[in-house]
Amino acid sequence: MERARLSRATWVEAAFDVLMTTGPDAVAVQPLARRLGTTKGSFYWHFHTRDELLAAALVMWEEQVTDSMIARLEAAGGPAADQVQQLFAAVTTSARPGELRLLGAAGQQAAGQQAGQQAVAAAVQRVTLRRIAYVARLLRATGLGAAAAERRARLAYAAYLGYVQLTQSVPAALPQTPRARRALVAELTAALVGDTSP
Repeated sequence: MERARLSRATWVEAAFDVLMTTGPDAVAVQPLARRLGTTKGSFYWHFHTRDELLAAALVMWEEQVTDSMIARLEAAGGPAADQVQQLFAAVTTSARPGELRLLGAAGQQAAGQQAGQQAVAAAVQRVTLRRIAYVARLLRATGLGAAAAERRARLAYAAYLGYVQLTQSVPAALPQTPRARRALVAELTAALVGDTSP
C-alpha cells in the first residue's frame, strides 16, 4: 500500500527543526525523508530541489524566530526598558545551537557559492540587520540618542551570539539557575539602557 503523501508544510517544518537544531548543512532530502518515514518521491511532489526546501525553512526561521518575537513584545507593550529586558530574557532561555551554525554558515563567502549558500547568507543578513534595528529602536525609546542606541544594539547582538556560542561549547559558563539567568539579563539591560555621555 502506498504511504500517504506528506504536505509541503510537513517537509518545511521538519527542515526548520533540523535547521534550528543542527544547522543548514543538515537540511538534506534523504535524511529528512527517513525522519518523516517517507520516500524522496514525496519531497519531489512539493519541491524541485533541496535549495528550494532550505529557502522555505529560512523563511520560517525569519517568521517564527524573529517576526513572532517582535510581535509578542509589541503586543505586550509597556516601557521600552521593560521590553528590552523581556527580549533578553526570551533569547537567553530559547537559544538554539543550530542558529549559531546558521549564522556562521553565512560567513563562508567562497567563490561560486551554491544557491543554498546564497539563500542562507541573504537570510542571515536580513535577520541580523532587522534584529539590530529593532533593539536600536527599543533603546532609542528609552531615551538614548540614535548613534548610542545603534552602537549598543550591535553590542547586544554580539552578546547574544556569544551566549549562543556558550550554550554549545561551554554551557557550564552560563547561569545555571533561573535566578542567575534573571540577574544576568538585568545586568545586560542596565548596561545597555543606562545613560550615555554625548
